[in-house]
Amino acid sequence: MTRKYFGTDGIRGRANGVITPELALKVGQAAGLLFRRGDHRHRVVIGKDTRLSGYMIETAMIAGFTSVGMDVLQLGPMPTPAVAMLTRSMRADLGVMISASHNPFDDNGIKLFGPDGYKLSDEVELEIEELVDQSLTKRLAKSADLGRAKRIDGVHDRYIEFAKRTLPRALSLDGLRVVVDCANGAAYAVAPEALWELGADVISLGVEPDGFNINKDCGSTAPEALCRKVRELRADVGIALDGDADRVVMVDERGHLIDGDQLMAVIVESWKEDGRLARPGLVATVMSNLGLERHLAGVGIELVRTPVGDRYVLEHMRTHGYNLGGEPSGHIILSDYTTTGDGFVAALQVLAVVRKQDRPLSQVCHRFEPLPQVMRNVRYRNGKPLENANVISVIASAEQRLGRTGRLIIRPSGTEPVIRVMGEGDDKMLIEEVVEGIVEALSQAAA
Repeated sequence: MTRKYFGTDGIRGRANGVITPELALKVGQAAGLLFRRGDHRHRVVIGKDTRLSGYMIETAMIAGFTSVGMDVLQLGPMPTPAVAMLTRSMRADLGVMISASHNPFDDNGIKLFGPDGYKLSDEVELEIEELVDQSLTKRLAKSADLGRAKRIDGVHDRYIEFAKRTLPRALSLDGLRVVVDCANGAAYAVAPEALWELGADVISLGVEPDGFNINKDCGSTAPEALCRKVRELRADVGIALDGDADRVVMVDERGHLIDGDQLMAVIVESWKEDGRLARPGLVATVMSNLGLERHLAGVGIELVRTPVGDRYVLEHMRTHGYNLGGEPSGHIILSDYTTTGDGFVAALQVLAVVRKQDRPLSQVCHRFEPLPQVMRNVRYRNGKPLENANVISVIASAEQRLGRTGRLIIRPSGTEPVIRVMGEGDDKMLIEEVVEGIVEALSQAAA
């Protein structure tokens, strides 16, 4: 299924390069036309993160939606899961999140949600692409039927209350010193406030967005500053969100990083003990550590793997009746509460276990010893390096050397021109050797 604009997580690329005002306007028109179903007054909610280009893209999309007769409700900077939640609760026909997630400020993207709060299917995205490439002049609304746009107040409070309600009412974070890093992104106004309302002693990082500093040396993709701050302040917990707050990593009281695999293990075991698992399993991707799979098997929980991308995790969860899934990056989906990954709500579930067990985070979150994993990214400009004959030969040789002692995952990124190489196994030196060999071959092919 070849798609021109949509990747694994919406449309993403360089702002004013790939994501231009023209494209944003056309996507607004196309999606608006596709979701005009019935005679009622149609409306769309639009949220964004804190990138400078968000103003440009939001304005263009508003023009697109209003030109086909949809009313627009502007949420301002809000986490992606908040936009999905508000799409449902405000009974909108469509939801939009303008964000490039964990990418640098000069990228941006467009994520679309249906009226049920779920990301659109591949088929619907293809329909939108077909409309984007057509002339829609004759399908625009008449002058009297144009849409209106208005900014909605109070949405921060609505998300904060929603997040708090995912915890038992009697649970308090009193006495917990929490450092939260909001990546100068979409959660900067809601995550610290929610933690404070739950009783925590909150120290905030990455809460001064200026349009340029989103994800810059902060957040879940650069948690070093958070680790230092936790050690410096002798805090109990560190929480690092990414630019649109749909993923999370945590830091224990010693300043050590805890990835999504360990966090998922904590939540799935806790939910199993409480009888909250819809099925005795966790849905993860091929990137989750083999150590997680072995550990969960030992406690009677199946690990089901999907291709990389939260959309595939969620698709499997919905099709087969699982209510917990995610990725080692910290993109964790708790479908009892949310229709997409919610880094902050996932962190709250872990804090609930810390409170319940009355043990430090380092003990709560050390569920298994991860097998050595080596990951490398190879950037390329054009072509298909993975189809190069030498690359194919090197990969085949590497797989033969690993045999059953390890595994390789080599795949192109769905959001940027990068090939990701991951090796995993019991022998770290062997893994490093075969991964470096593949990276070298790919680099030569991409030169």
